[in-house]
Amino acid sequence: SRYYREVLPGEIVKISRHEVQTLDVVRRPEGDPSAFCIFEYVYFARPDSIFEGQMVYSVRRRCGQQLAIEAPVEADLVSTVPESATPAALGYAQKCGLPYVEVLCKNRYVGRTFIQPNMRLRQLGVAKKFGVLSDNFKGKRVVIIDDSIVRGNTISPIIKLLRESGAKEVHIRVASPPIRFPCYMGINIPTKEELIANRPEFHDLANYIGADSVVYLSVEGLVSSVQESIKARQQNSPKTQKSFIGKLGHCTACLTGDYPVELEW
Repeated sequence: SRYYREVLPGEIVKISRHEVQTLDVVRRPEGDPSAFCIFEYVYFARPDSIFEGQMVYSVRRRCGQQLAIEAPVEADLVSTVPESATPAALGYAQKCGLPYVEVLCKNRYVGRTFIQPNMRLRQLGVAKKFGVLSDNFKGKRVVIIDDSIVRGNTISPIIKLLRESGAKEVHIRVASPPIRFPCYMGINIPTKEELIANRPEFHDLANYIGADSVVYLSVEGLVSSVQESIKARQQNSPKTQKSFIGKLGHCTACLTGDYPVELEW
């Protein structure tokens, strides 16, 4: 198989043996920007996916670079919890001029942790899920890049594991903003009460999860990382194509509560 092109937002496509034909494009209401789910870039999509003409891996790396601008820290090395935040960690390390070093390796013989029936079992599962590469970080200050912290359950045992294995400091940097609101567009986000960003513990999150510091990427930082190369390409595209693309926009409802459509109850 080979990559042909993206299906446009609202586009109805007919694919036959001979051609790919556009039957119709259902446009957003007049003046409304497109509202592509920004969390596809943060977490859901495979890193080799291409959305809006750009590779997800490249966007995640840019998020890491932006995070380094917004939240630098005195440290000796940058790492991640394998593997979904690796592009962001590489971007952060590159921008800070720090080495990217592996501190954990996946134990391939442990099942999925999120299906465990309760939090305690999930946390025990997380600790067993990773092997510790202690020679790489003993006595050092470590920055761990994560792609998102949703409930705050899984990062705590990892920080504990690193400290017990000799890490001098553990700083957490999150390559996306805090999730605060439910998604009504089809993604099963935990209830508002379960989200760590809405809980009292969030006001002292570092202490709650056992880290030396925690900083999230800003909403503006995420949006600019996602839109940077789209805007550059739009500026260089012919006028006819610009009018076809429509106004640039992304759905950030789970981060801001600003939903792209009126909600009806």
